[in-house]
Amino acid sequence: MCARVKRPRKILNPPSIKGFKPYGIDSGVKASDSVNLLFEEYEALRLIDYDCLNHHQASVMMNVSRPTFTRIYAAALQKIAVAFVEARQISIEGGKIYFDSDWHQCNSCESYFSHPHKHIPIKECPLCGSEDISDFDLPVEESEIYINEDQCICPQCEFEQTHQSGKPCKEEVCPKCGHFMKRKGSPGRRGRKMQET
Repeated sequence: MCARVKRPRKILNPPSIKGFKPYGIDSGVKASDSVNLLFEEYEALRLIDYDCLNHHQASVMMNVSRPTFTRIYAAALQKIAVAFVEARQISIEGGKIYFDSDWHQCNSCESYFSHPHKHIPIKECPLCGSEDISDFDLPVEESEIYINEDQCICPQCEFEQTHQSGKPCKEEVCPKCGHFMKRKGSPGRRGRKMQET
């Protein structure tokens, strides 16, 4: 029996951080032992526990069925529980997602901002006024705008390789140029401020 094709989940906006680290008594846990929270799992937590929606409302927002949403939310809670109990880091990356509006990145102040009015060209960052801006998503077919959860890519030479489950892409070294890899489609920078226009 073939596995069902995973349908992309709708995300309203990317998270403003890339993860969390525990502090306090040194537990001896390495960064490689981090828990990977997918973007759709982050979004499920945000909709239920931050925006206080019920499961039906949240499933409509993410464009998935209610049972699918419940599974996503349960997986997120399980991962957070593991991270808290075992004092492990949480990294937020990966998943099969798409955004409901265009998102851009300012290369000067490193903020994200949305631009829902596609007919009006974006000229400057609404936060700092810089004209040095770029698209958040990789240039792919519009029907396939999602973060590829199965590929790691080198931001320097664009070499791609299959993602190894359980090992973050940022710990992989590119065999061609020696730079650290990143998840294909991920923003690939440190945590940023968020600004929605």
